[in-house]
Amino acid sequence: MSDDAEADSVLGHPAVAPDATAAYGDHPDQTVDFYAPHGGEGPVPLVVVLHGGSWRQRYDRRHMSPFAAFLARRGFAVASVEYRRGGAAEGSAGRWPDTLDDVAAALDALPELVPSALPRADLRRTVLTGHSAGGHLALWAAARHVLPPEAPWHRSTPPFRGVVALAPLAHFGVAREVGACEGAVDQFLAVPDAPAAAGASAVRAEWADPSALLPTGIATTVVQGRADTTVPPQVADAYADAAAKEGELVGVTLLDGVGHFAPIDPAADACAVVVAEIEQLAW
Repeated sequence: MSDDAEADSVLGHPAVAPDATAAYGDHPDQTVDFYAPHGGEGPVPLVVVLHGGSWRQRYDRRHMSPFAAFLARRGFAVASVEYRRGGAAEGSAGRWPDTLDDVAAALDALPELVPSALPRADLRRTVLTGHSAGGHLALWAAARHVLPPEAPWHRSTPPFRGVVALAPLAHFGVAREVGACEGAVDQFLAVPDAPAAAGASAVRAEWADPSALLPTGIATTVVQGRADTTVPPQVADAYADAAAKEGELVGVTLLDGVGHFAPIDPAADACAVVVAEIEQLAW
């Protein structure tokens, strides 16, 4: 199925209302939706979901809500994070540094927010997952301890069991080469009207590119469709190769006949594969 057809399927699902919502900041986009696990008793793993959409304003967490609800039906506690996106220019990708500020702040706030919203969630078994640009954010968030101490998002220890990144923008260099997400990486890193903008953009890449923040020491799996034309498989392969050069093994699950959006579509077989990968890391 083409990426366009898969996108139509994903975006055709009605949004699923969360069981609870909490703010982690004052901006309207600084919120987390919580989906309680279905069935069973006792503690369950927490899955943190980061939506994609090329870090652009027109895509928000609502298109990931059917996926979040699907995970909850499979017995996980789920936290779906919203964050600031876009920019001054129409259609521009990301807000630097706001996008990264928000993801870091949201994840740091979860230990305070989760107990009341999801009392069965076991924070010791937290798995990050994200799709496309959200996959980038999941990999980046799991690597914050690799950032230099002067980076504003540095933290000394990663509080995650693992990461399952879905068609992620995981290697900025290759993503730029193949034009992934309509040039979103260049827009995200751009420093408009600044002296020595090229140098500043390179510094941003050093702090934001997951392939430059290795090894992480965190179990990491990438799920990628072979037919993905939005973020082609070369991006995932390049990330796994970069990890291998640092002595770290990143699992890459390539799905035949699958494009960019099926991994987050509860109606697609690829979504069941994603759940299985999360289960392997969470339990």
